[in-house]
Amino acid sequence: MSADEALWISEREVTELVDIADAIEALSAGLRLEAEGQAQNMVKTHATFGGHDTLHAIGATFEGAGFVGTKTWAHTAGGAAPLLILFDSHTGAVKAIIEAFALGQLRTGAISGLATEWLAAPEADDMALIGTGKQALTQLAAVAAVRRLRRVRIFGRNAERCRAFLARARAELGLAVEGAASVEEAVKSAAIVTLVTRATEPFLYSGMVAKGAHINAVGAIVPECLEFEPALLDRCAVIAVDNVAQVRKLSREFLERLGQDEQAWARVKPLSAVIAAGSKRPAGADLTLFKAMGMGISDLALGIEIHRRAAARGLGRPLPERVAAKPRLTREVPARMKQGA
Repeated sequence: MSADEALWISEREVTELVDIADAIEALSAGLRLEAEGQAQNMVKTHATFGGHDTLHAIGATFEGAGFVGTKTWAHTAGGAAPLLILFDSHTGAVKAIIEAFALGQLRTGAISGLATEWLAAPEADDMALIGTGKQALTQLAAVAAVRRLRRVRIFGRNAERCRAFLARARAELGLAVEGAASVEEAVKSAAIVTLVTRATEPFLYSGMVAKGAHINAVGAIVPECLEFEPALLDRCAVIAVDNVAQVRKLSREFLERLGQDEQAWARVKPLSAVIAAGSKRPAGADLTLFKAMGMGISDLALGIEIHRRAAARGLGRPLPERVAAKPRLTREVPARMKQGA
């Protein structure tokens, strides 16, 4: 397989090539490039259809690494099939199309793990996880990759699905997990709180959260959704986000509390800046919070590493060679396309 061949990389190959620890490392490298001005994010855009379904597009440029790209997907009640497309930044040629459902789970979990590594107390070992959907297990695994968890309490609205999730978490991650009867019970005294739901009304209130906690809020990625009481931001010594522009455009939690107050928004920092500054959790901080909307830099950072490993190991299926063709400007069908030609 030629190093110049464009590849189709499947979900199965993605999971063979990288794990959650690899994803955290790749995102850390990508965010450092962002802080150095070597990676640029394309602000996420989305459209709603069918009532609650959404079409999304995000992207980024890693010009120094020779890549630019986009990820797009339709989030529907019937599921989603996201694709990440990597282009050569010098020629515009397709370098890879990566089936990106597992990739998306890994990068969404990984950035929460990275935020937890930087902002949670070093001794934090008691976690609350709210939500038991498709992203939840990866979120739990990512936090477990950066902190030794002694106890994990989990709440999900669907009791049957929550029981199934607890069994899976014990079997796959070997963690001491237990169910909670309410959000308040789950987060009581927890040092790390991760929210990964599609709630449309707040369920985490400021008074529920213990002093010294770190919060990852990653579920509400469109303005129709929110997970925490916006007033909770007032308690935060550090407010980090994956991308400030996207939070200003799409996060109802932030928009309701900060509005257009530029002085208030000045407190909101990209996680890349936190990492570049080497500024871990301030001593005596009441709360810290990380808000993720999903961004192209995360997807590309992981996608580039997956492409590198796939090419090195001879994985992926070569895409057909692309041959440019002129558009047909008349109704007359070319002879070579006529029946029997």
